[in-house]
Amino acid sequence: MSIERFKIGPRMSQAVAHGDTLYLAGQVASDTSADVAGQTRQILGQIDALLAAAGTDKTKILSATVWLADIGTFAELNSVWDAWVAPGHTPARACVEAKLVTPAYKVEIAVIAAR
Repeated sequence: MSIERFKIGPRMSQAVAHGDTLYLAGQVASDTSADVAGQTRQILGQIDALLAAAGTDKTKILSATVWLADIGTFAELNSVWDAWVAPGHTPARACVEAKLVTPAYKVEIAVIAAR
């Protein structure tokens, strides 16, 4: 089976496809001055773009892992997530509190999707 990489960098690729499965790297916001809702919107936009580049979309997301710097912002994350996720196509999801690479990041999301 072939392996296809998207947005290849020196340390990691933003997405890797193996057969009909697409693995996205953890996505973080580019504008870290935004609150949790704003960072989540940015991240979900990045996920949409990566999925599209690989020939798929959010209706094909199999699982998502969400890391929050503060689990107290869970409702804020969910207000954006719930408006974005495709009804009837909700993926399996885990959400945990974690210390992210820099305090400026409030959210990180990684997904696995089918193509």
